[in-house]
Amino acid sequence: MSKGRLHVMVLADSRSFHTERYVAELRRQGCKVFVASLEHGHMHHYHLRKRGPIRQLHYMLAATEVRELVHRIRPDVINPHFASGYGFLAAVAGVRTLAPIVTNLWGSDILLVPEKSVFHRRKTAYALSQSDFLAGDSQYLIDAAAKIAPLKKSSVIPWGIESSFLTFHRSTYKLTKPLRIIVPRPHEKVYNNLFLVRALAPLANDGLLELTFPAAGSLLGHFTLHARSMIGDRLHIYERLPRDRFMEFMAAHDVYLSSALSDSSPASMIEAMGLGLLPITADIPGVREWLSNDNGFLYEPYNEKALRNIVEWLIRNDDPKDTWRTANLERVKREAVFENNVATMIRIMSDLAARRQS
Repeated sequence: MSKGRLHVMVLADSRSFHTERYVAELRRQGCKVFVASLEHGHMHHYHLRKRGPIRQLHYMLAATEVRELVHRIRPDVINPHFASGYGFLAAVAGVRTLAPIVTNLWGSDILLVPEKSVFHRRKTAYALSQSDFLAGDSQYLIDAAAKIAPLKKSSVIPWGIESSFLTFHRSTYKLTKPLRIIVPRPHEKVYNNLFLVRALAPLANDGLLELTFPAAGSLLGHFTLHARSMIGDRLHIYERLPRDRFMEFMAAHDVYLSSALSDSSPASMIEAMGLGLLPITADIPGVREWLSNDNGFLYEPYNEKALRNIVEWLIRNDDPKDTWRTANLERVKREAVFENNVATMIRIMSDLAARRQS
């Protein structure tokens, strides 16, 4: 490997918080990292040119530039994030002969994108077939990828929460009044956030709970307009916060709530479990590896009454579910500490690079 340090070329959306913290942790653990991206994020990166007006073709048309970069910087491993985008770019660039490709699946690239068209499914399948190793945050996601294309090697590696933020785990599980509920998912169609406001509006308007959402997502304006008309000042919107401040902010809530219609094991839910919040989510396959009725609450998607009944039960019984929360914390410590899981990624990439070079 490059002078004793693993040299990783990360192909990813430079605007994404997940990219920022992943790259930062790779570097903290001693890796040399080169980031290339078609997007204009704030993190330091090489900006790939977007060629032509058709967005779907940007990955394909950047292939020559990526191939030239790989020849120039000679990474030990190429690590694309999001199979149907940057994984496809790495595959089309034909760089697998120069370094192994380790692809991180993000969920929607496997669960949603391939269903858009035959073209989307084929390019995702090609990306998967050209990857030497695949990392997904749930077995459900890995299994879904295997239905698209035969996989070489793969492993379940959750994103997880940084160990230092476990100190924000709630010191008391006593429920606050009004009940404080946070929905840390951006306002996009797949997250179905307005449904949550409609379902819980009667309880919010009776002063029994407060709902908190992020100021993020393409539907933010539409969401805010309609949500305010339903619950007024019981709706709270927070701006993006530094990571440590956000973890402390989320830990001050009682409940993590999600109505996602499609998901792999959600990073935000695992973080909330590590912080001591009670998780309530729509019952979809992607959450079941971490959540059941033995450690949280599941409700049928789109069923307003079922969700309202769960929240009413919590408020009426004032049951903080201590055993659930302590069990969730212990599992997060075992399986979803971010630094440990990035270290696992580094070991996998180092092994592939060493075998390639031997």
